[in-house]
Amino acid sequence: MTGERGDGVRAPPLQTADDIWGELRRSTPARIGLPRSGASLATMALLQFQLAHARARDAVVAPFDHAKLAADLGGPGVPVIAASSAAQDRQAHLMRPDLGRRLAFDAAAALAAQAGDYDVVFVVTDGLSADAVSRHAPPVVASAIAALRKDGWRIAPVVIVRHGRVAVGDAVASALGAASAVVLLGERPGLSAPDSMGAYLTWHPHARATDADRNCISNIRAEGIGHEAAAYKIVHLLRAMRARGVSGVQLKYDTERLLDESRIDVERLPAPRA
Repeated sequence: MTGERGDGVRAPPLQTADDIWGELRRSTPARIGLPRSGASLATMALLQFQLAHARARDAVVAPFDHAKLAADLGGPGVPVIAASSAAQDRQAHLMRPDLGRRLAFDAAAALAAQAGDYDVVFVVTDGLSADAVSRHAPPVVASAIAALRKDGWRIAPVVIVRHGRVAVGDAVASALGAASAVVLLGERPGLSAPDSMGAYLTWHPHARATDADRNCISNIRAEGIGHEAAAYKIVHLLRAMRARGVSGVQLKYDTERLLDESRIDVERLPAPRA
């Protein structure tokens, strides 16, 4: 709808409510301005919400195909080790987060037998969305390892942990003798992101490490941080950790400034200043 102002200049067309909400919806996956029928949501909006809720619930209980993931992660010169947390099954994993932070006794002993002088270990675990790590961990790990090898990093075998939480990476790194740990796990599913993966990086991980000692890269997925961008951030953070000897809140990093999503070359990422 347009109109003439008193000075003869045509006024801009008025936006309807549908125009305003439609423009906002195109910029976010959040549910805003949902259509209503009386006091209730419109049928289609309600059905879409129920579908998203079902996908999030399914992601939490979906089985972890660790054998397939091991095949996808493994490659030339990339050994993969399977291990388990102290949680014996999915139900225990969900009900007892503390068990998911510890390795099973036999797993810890098996890893200790392969201990070495490593700079980093990549730990992949299901967390709260097995589908997330199945989709996103293989390309992220492959890109990050390729870049770190260019720098001469001593990389431990990739460890897949069933029913694990973030802190299980501390136990894995301690058992293998790794100076740093990168834990990739499925994040808590949301109504717009049932397959989001997170990466948690810790320098000199140990049994008493807390979240303040870690750096986190969240929302790794097609609609969030892409695989190459995630690998870029991981490599930059690891280089900064080794250069400064710290991680977590003590480490300020500038990957957002350095990251050009349109052209990412992980292997040519400049090393941080000490």
